[in-house]
Amino acid sequence: MKHIEAVFFDFDGTLLDRETSLVKFIDDQYERFKRELTGIDEQRYKNRFIELDARGYVWKDKVYSELLQEFNVVDLTWEELLEDYIMNFKHSCAGFQNLHEVLGQLKQMGMKMGLISNGKTHFQMANIKALEIEGYFDSILISEAVGLRKPDSRIFQKGMEALKVSAAGSIFVGDHPENDVAASKRAGMIGIWKRDDYWHSAEGDLTIEELEELLGILQKGVEQNDRFQCFI
Repeated sequence: MKHIEAVFFDFDGTLLDRETSLVKFIDDQYERFKRELTGIDEQRYKNRFIELDARGYVWKDKVYSELLQEFNVVDLTWEELLEDYIMNFKHSCAGFQNLHEVLGQLKQMGMKMGLISNGKTHFQMANIKALEIEGYFDSILISEAVGLRKPDSRIFQKGMEALKVSAAGSIFVGDHPENDVAASKRAGMIGIWKRDDYWHSAEGDLTIEELEELLGILQKGVEQNDRFQCFI
């Protein structure tokens, strides 16, 4: 059996509760631009934003361009809304339950920790800092900065090289069945799916509902799963 040397995480939907964060941001942004959006049904506007956003897989220049066109907004530009998004989304960031407790306990267990996220470098780093979790990680890789995106196996390899750990001794935790779970397994890692009901299933080695379940997996892994042996 191999020792578990490191735990790697996805960010959006895994550590960041993006759904909760996005709803709060839209509420706040609508209030900031209420004068320019006068006459537009607030709930329809918010619902359409969420649809166009496609769980963060559509960048906001396209989202705002489409919104302004659909609602016939003439007193705002998509550039103004995008700048507001980039500057202010971090103020709406919310982590999942027990985020700091879980990351802190993993550090106490002696785990090396990495974060691998797709996205814009400065934007994602601002959100990571807003959650006050940057200090837990030994390595943070953002796709824009490294020129690679999940599910490309090379970004996982870069993460493991940064921490000097083996694939067999590394866990990757993420919410996306392909970009996180299947891709990390192809890179030789142990893929853990943090369940997201948006997707029906994922072919992970293990599935968790909450972050704190990781602690139990690592603490009991030697006895309950022959793929794990942990430094405890």
